Amino acid sequence: MSSAYGFIEISGVAAAVDVLDIMCKAADVSLATWERKLGGRLVTLVVEGNVEAVKTAVEAGVDSFNVRKPAVYGVLPNPHPEIRRIVAISASRFKGRGEEVSGSKMLGQDPPDFNIKEQMSTDEESKIRRK
Repeated sequence: MSSAYGFIEISGVAAAVDVLDIMCKAADVSLATWERKLGGRLVTLVVEGNVEAVKTAVEAGVDSFNVRKPAVYGVLPNPHPEIRRIVAISASRFKGRGEEVSGSKMLGQDPPDFNIKEQMSTDEESKIRRK
């Protein structure tokens, strides 16, 4: 279990990959998860490790950006269990497990009842029934 999380939010996927590379090379941290918003125009990276390593990694990522300056960043030493749960939910999607947590909306996800293909077929069925 990690003892800290580091967060950097930056504009663009390419910039995020660049910053992540810098962070992982600067200290012994690993990518816990990442979230893309607005089609990847805003990316939040979450790294994990011991407190000093995470601080070093975040500082290196913020100070050594090559593409864009991070929008916001932070370090959470000894995160609350709810923060760990949120990161785990995000990580399950990121790592392809797609685990659902009942009653919660995952970060950056459309509402579970929204499915454009399903919605279109339902609308077409309604039109047919009306005729």
